[in-house]
Amino acid sequence: MSRRLRPTLRLRLTLLNGVLLVGAGAILVTLAWLLVRDALRPTDELRPGTTVLLADGRSLDAAVWQRQLVDAASDELLVKGLLALLAISVVGVAGAYWVAGRTLRPLHQVTATARRLGETTLDQRIGWSGPDDEVAELARTFDAMLDRITAAFDAQKRFVANASHELRTPLAVMRTEIDVTLSDDEADAAEYRRMATVVRDASERANGLVDALLVLARSEAQAGRRLARRTECDLATGTANALSAMSREVERIGLRVQSSLRPAPVTGDPGLLDRLAGNLIENAVRYNHLHGKLWVRTDTDGRSSWLVVRNTGFEVDQADVPGLFEPFRRGGRERTGARGSGLGLSIVRAVCDAHGGTVRVVAQKGGGLEVTVTLPSADQAPG
Repeated sequence: MSRRLRPTLRLRLTLLNGVLLVGAGAILVTLAWLLVRDALRPTDELRPGTTVLLADGRSLDAAVWQRQLVDAASDELLVKGLLALLAISVVGVAGAYWVAGRTLRPLHQVTATARRLGETTLDQRIGWSGPDDEVAELARTFDAMLDRITAAFDAQKRFVANASHELRTPLAVMRTEIDVTLSDDEADAAEYRRMATVVRDASERANGLVDALLVLARSEAQAGRRLARRTECDLATGTANALSAMSREVERIGLRVQSSLRPAPVTGDPGLLDRLAGNLIENAVRYNHLHGKLWVRTDTDGRSSWLVVRNTGFEVDQADVPGLFEPFRRGGRERTGARGSGLGLSIVRAVCDAHGGTVRVVAQKGGGLEVTVTLPSADQAPG
């Protein structure tokens, strides 16, 4: 079956160039033909009846001779002009087809690269080295897009690997405890109770990780578009609830808490905003040290509302701060076995993005972090 001729860009450019070339040539031939017919009138100023003596000795009326001369010159000009136009058109169209092919070659490289792309070929790039024109700009844009896709794909693979590791650990703990206890024929009720306690703690850890993953996915799904749920709420209320929920842990490690919870009205998803405040307070407590300090503040200026959480703790280099927002990073460390899922700041950033806000983290001298979340106030939030 023959391949159907497609109206490719190369073909359309060639046809456009051919139409323009043939049209311009036809206009020139027509103009030359008219000029010749108007110019070859030498007998117009002679008296009627004047005769001319030709080279072969014949005598011919001047008007008749002029008409024959104009007709012959016009016919010769028209034939040769059309032949020249045909030759120029053929050469011009062929040249236009060749030039269009060379010009569009980078586009074919883009198409071929896109067709070859796969999980194992994301490192391929166009690498256009031609003149700095629109085609080069397109090639650079495509290469930049591939860089972003590669980064996102690598991040996704790391996320899946880390999530699998985090889920596999409590599952392995539960299975090991169950297998060891069941294989012990002399295990008593106390041993089974200990095993049940270990399994319960491991299941709570797995359940907490699944919940965190669901919150992260929900937050990222709503980032950059209208929230599915919008109600007016107060950051101060959510922060107070988070402090109350962590009160026993605060007392256990002897933290000194200083809070200034002024009204900070915002509009958004109450569940996500409560999780935002809860994650910040939990991180500030979890990564603190014995008898450390915790400062919490909420306020508004009418345009923006903010939540500031500052804590003492181990030192963090400011250069390592961006990495804290990556999933499964705990205080700059990856999967150290510490409590928590390592999704806290990832969820905070996703919730901020979903509500059109920002989050800023500053490493404190002497240890600890200061996290500032800024969201549009209730009066300024988009409807």
